[in-house]
Amino acid sequence: MIPPVIIPRTSEADMTETQPQPTALLGTQVAEVDGAGDLVFDAAIVGPLLGLEPGAFMEELKKGMVHQVHEQGTGVDHGRRRVTFRYRARQSVLVLDAQGHALHVA
Repeated sequence: MIPPVIIPRTSEADMTETQPQPTALLGTQVAEVDGAGDLVFDAAIVGPLLGLEPGAFMEELKKGMVHQVHEQGTGVDHGRRRVTFRYRARQSVLVLDAQGHALHVA
């Protein structure tokens, strides 16, 4: 089994912008929230969003080639989180509800 990716909370932001949404992940739980409130992602979900197999995703993550930014929603977006994963010229943005279900994927 490939170990999960743990992303600590780092910032707050407004998440009201709209972009095209891939429907395959919408409404599904793509991350778990651990006891510390951090998001735990499965490489099998995140890797393909960046064009990587899960094993390659983990290797690139260990090398520091995969970067992520986690933003906590405020105001009308309270309880939502936006996580942006970047790998080389590729980027994937996930907006999640408080339980880790995908509300928006770009």
